[in-house]
Amino acid sequence: MTQTLLPSAPVRRRVSSGLLLALALIGVLGLMALSLSVGAYDLGSDDFGAEMFWITRVPRTLALVLAACAMCVSGMIMQLLTQNRFVEPTTTGTTEWAGLGLLAVTLLIPTATTSVKMVAASIAAFVGTMIFLTVLRRIRLRSSLVVPLIGMMLGAVVSAFSTFLAVSTSMLQMLGTWFMGSFSMVMRGRYETLWVIAIIVVLAWIVADRFTVAGLGKDIATSVGMNYERVVFFGTALVAVATGVTTVVVGALPFLGLVVPNLVSMIRGDNLRSNIPWVCVTGTALILVCDIVGRVIRFPFEVPVSMILGVIGAAVFITMLLRMRARG
Repeated sequence: MTQTLLPSAPVRRRVSSGLLLALALIGVLGLMALSLSVGAYDLGSDDFGAEMFWITRVPRTLALVLAACAMCVSGMIMQLLTQNRFVEPTTTGTTEWAGLGLLAVTLLIPTATTSVKMVAASIAAFVGTMIFLTVLRRIRLRSSLVVPLIGMMLGAVVSAFSTFLAVSTSMLQMLGTWFMGSFSMVMRGRYETLWVIAIIVVLAWIVADRFTVAGLGKDIATSVGMNYERVVFFGTALVAVATGVTTVVVGALPFLGLVVPNLVSMIRGDNLRSNIPWVCVTGTALILVCDIVGRVIRFPFEVPVSMILGVIGAAVFITMLLRMRARG
């Protein structure tokens, strides 16, 4: 008699997960196609429609995808390194530090190129994140709410200093534009630096297992022979570069790195390597939906993506707090 060999449970789970991911990618491609078709400019009204499509629509859609991947992966890395679900670049002051670096280099070097601004913002974001982690290590009370509160307070101090500096130099309006979190100004020639984020995502995927072990705590990471400080330094550098690049090109995208990693972790656990594709796909879908809604809700005017993300993120944040309270 012949015996039929059935695939094992892990194999079936991998096949099912791969199929679901493929379906999710198809859905994201559909949203990208919808994003390409939405806009105030009628592409069929004149002979310049095809040219405007490649100058504005395509760069904007690609910028949406890259920015979503940047903030979601950054949020996931920071949540592992700090062992806190409420941490992401906009709740730790990283975005505010990036804005301060951008403002400083604009004041010191008015003719600075986008690449120089990107480097300055990334360095400032790195310094700010390291300050946050240093302060965090000196605090004994490490409840889930204390950690983001510390980050928000540090971010508020940096934001106040940036506002004072902007008012003193008549750059307040420019500072507000930087933090608007809108893709309306994205076009060909102004978004290409966002492709650095693709490299960051690949690097995060390569060292994902180390980040996952670091998320178990310094003692456990050290006991298995891993250099905990080096992993934290590298993860902070990745987050800083991703945040700096996104801030320079797009602005602040609040709660994106908080909402998406938590939703994915609730379903799939905390394995960073296997979650990165899901986080990128889910974040891209969310920001595409928010951008499309922002463009059609007051057509032909636009509502900034950051405003819609802020509403959704605040709702999810409150829901998470209520769930924690219900669990005691």
